[in-house]
Amino acid sequence: MNEIATIVSIVFKGMMIGIIASAPMGPVGVLCLQRTLNKGRWYGFVTGCGAALSDLFYALITGYGMSFVFDYVSNNVFYLQLFGSILLLIFGIHTFRSNPVKALRAPSGKKGSYMHNFLTAFLVTLSNPLIILLFIGLFARFSFVSEGMLVSETVTGYVAIVAGALLWWFLLSTGVSKVRTQFNLRGIWIINRTIGVIVIIVAVVGLIITFLGESLY
Repeated sequence: MNEIATIVSIVFKGMMIGIIASAPMGPVGVLCLQRTLNKGRWYGFVTGCGAALSDLFYALITGYGMSFVFDYVSNNVFYLQLFGSILLLIFGIHTFRSNPVKALRAPSGKKGSYMHNFLTAFLVTLSNPLIILLFIGLFARFSFVSEGMLVSETVTGYVAIVAGALLWWFLLSTGVSKVRTQFNLRGIWIINRTIGVIVIIVAVVGLIITFLGESLY
């Protein structure tokens, strides 16, 4: 039962990390919305897949770097979780206050291939290495990297991150596709503000749990 509980915990943490890292309406999020509205659901989803692959790349870099300081991580769990929660709070406030409409671009009029849409989203996301800071905060908050993790558990965790990201992009592209005739710029603003509020709530709950010395995750 302990092994099953461990795997379930890892999958939960990984999917939460993947969803939170993907959800804010940055350039790729807006690009996904635009392509869904102008080209169709699957073009939007493929755009998200490209972003998910880039996120996995940065998640691996973050996890690999943190694996070198296991002793420090183990001895400073409180401060790392505090740092992670504060970083998430700042990120949530920034997301809430940002205006994703500014990232809109004029539609090109050409659909292009699925591969082209995938690669452009991958490169756009890859061009923003600051996402590593977000992953550091998420990894710290959810205690994603810990000493003694089996290879199978580590692989499961990263697969869960990708699964969480893909789940978000699928739900976003499918939802927007279903209401595409009624969707407008205010819809993008509302989605982004909602995401910002959710991230802020997660951060605040994390801060409370950290100070109480308990573990929710």
